[in-house]
Amino acid sequence: MITVVVIVVLVVAAAALFFVGRGRARGGGGRELKRRFGPEYDRVVAHHEGDARAAERELGARVKRHGSLKEQPLSPEAREHYLAQWTAVQEQFVESPQKAVIEADALLSRLARDRGFPDGEQFEEQLAALSVHHAHYVHGYRSLHTAARSQNGTEKMREAMIEARSLFEALVTEQPADPDRLRPQSPDARGHTPWTLSRRHAKGSGTRR
Repeated sequence: MITVVVIVVLVVAAAALFFVGRGRARGGGGRELKRRFGPEYDRVVAHHEGDARAAERELGARVKRHGSLKEQPLSPEAREHYLAQWTAVQEQFVESPQKAVIEADALLSRLARDRGFPDGEQFEEQLAALSVHHAHYVHGYRSLHTAARSQNGTEKMREAMIEARSLFEALVTEQPADPDRLRPQSPDARGHTPWTLSRRHAKGSGTRR
């Protein structure tokens, strides 16, 4: 009888340790995903109505599909070309905000493709891949893409352009962008928001790699 009781106790203890271990492993995975995806983790949890497990399954699937992706370098000529295009889009915004937003969205799509991400014709897949490697900056691209396909006020479009700039900088300079430097700036006396990335700055960033 005593032997049976001991066996039962051991079985129960082993089962308890098994489930505790699974819970810890799952929690550790969740913490890793939250660290990796940052604000994108919170957005996906909200999309799943607070279901963290469902969100983690989705984010884990993104890592599995795109985690091994190797970003392709830009040639100096391609970098200069993209910088010139971005500058032109910024200047165009003053006269035609909607057209500028549409062109900026297409520009980011081409830049991501040239860096080795999926083609922008499949926006959600491109965004998913970008979120694995540039999670802290994909929100701006999502906002820009939405603004390019809807009727928004000028200020909303301006905000989308400013938010998307962080991903543009991260991709064109081929290094993580500085979140502090990328905070939206205050409008100048004419009500225009300054745009910080210059060709000289990008060249300097490239030489430090």
